[in-house]
Amino acid sequence: MKEDPAAALGSDGAPKRITVVAAGLSDPSSTRLLADRLAAATRTALDALGVACAIDFVELRLLARDIAAHLVTGYPPPDLATALRAVEGCDALIVVTPVFTASYSGLFKSFFDLVENTALTGRPVLIAATGGTSRHSLVLEHALRPLFAYLRAVVVPTGVYAATSDWGNTGDPFTEELPRRIGRAAAELAELLGPGRSGAGGPASPESDVDEVVSFERRLEAVRARPARR
Repeated sequence: MKEDPAAALGSDGAPKRITVVAAGLSDPSSTRLLADRLAAATRTALDALGVACAIDFVELRLLARDIAAHLVTGYPPPDLATALRAVEGCDALIVVTPVFTASYSGLFKSFFDLVENTALTGRPVLIAATGGTSRHSLVLEHALRPLFAYLRAVVVPTGVYAATSDWGNTGDPFTEELPRRIGRAAAELAELLGPGRSGAGGPASPESDVDEVVSFERRLEAVRARPARR
């Protein structure tokens, strides 16, 4: 995990902590490149709102052995423990995965399987993915968004998908569209962290959690106990 050294302190002495998780397997990778672009755009959007931020980068390819060891032993090695703390303690999250077999990568899923299932409650999350062709772009909606909805995170409306053609020549129309998507998603994430917004939600209290699920039998008993209408 690498921390951005250029973070400036906010008026309260504490910048917003943003953790960027990149699941690319090569070095360099388009996944990390997209993660860098999203982080830079988010910083720019927060600067426009007068909000300082500090950005941590988590490269999952460097933690692959540690992730496997934790899944088997139940104990995270030190580097993985640091990465998990960065994710669970941040104010907002940016996640980027390559597409494998029409879904997020196994490494990406294995890492988030290790995150406490209430740690991201109320946390703003920007989802993004990279792939060979644009026909995989629905991975954002059928895989990534449901995953973070299950974790009770607040997923920004705009997801960002970058195909190989998005990194093409300057005259490529896709190359002009990608920066627009990045800027729109970053602005939405910054809005959730802006003045008057709390950012991380933390685990919900019992009083604010979902309503109690009433069994069918109890509902039927209540109906039977009602006085008959004349």
